[in-house]
Amino acid sequence: MVIKLITVGKLKEKYFREAAEEYEKRLGAYCKLEVCELEPARLSDDPSDGDISRALEKESADILRKIPAGSFVVPLCVEGGQLTSEGFAKLIGREAAGGRSTFVFIIGGSYGLSDKVKTRGDLRLGMSEMTFPHRLARIMLTEQLYRAFTLMSNGKYHK
Repeated sequence: MVIKLITVGKLKEKYFREAAEEYEKRLGAYCKLEVCELEPARLSDDPSDGDISRALEKESADILRKIPAGSFVVPLCVEGGQLTSEGFAKLIGREAAGGRSTFVFIIGGSYGLSDKVKTRGDLRLGMSEMTFPHRLARIMLTEQLYRAFTLMSNGKYHK
């Protein structure tokens, strides 16, 4: 199974990079993980709505080019539905059993994702009703992916 994370922006802080590396290492026992970090569109300190819209469109074109055909695509967005950890594991297991071998999870930048990216998704996923920085969302997602794989393999990580 291939899990591809497409993220707008990079993990700059050492503590985020170390956390990501730990979960990426753990996931190596269960899947092939590919991380694609895209450069965010440049914006001024006080962008207009039009500037933000153009930036999201540019980022969406970059994102959509990176999605392999036949993938199960999951954009993370605030309006997405939420799942329990068990429900997330069941979703991955069900899709894999149905023949999906590549899952793509998309994390936008500080202004989110364009409607084009959200529409391309097979499932819009929200992490919480709270707001988190996209860098932390990446850590939370990789942890939940690891938890899902341990649940599917009856591991002891999930208590």
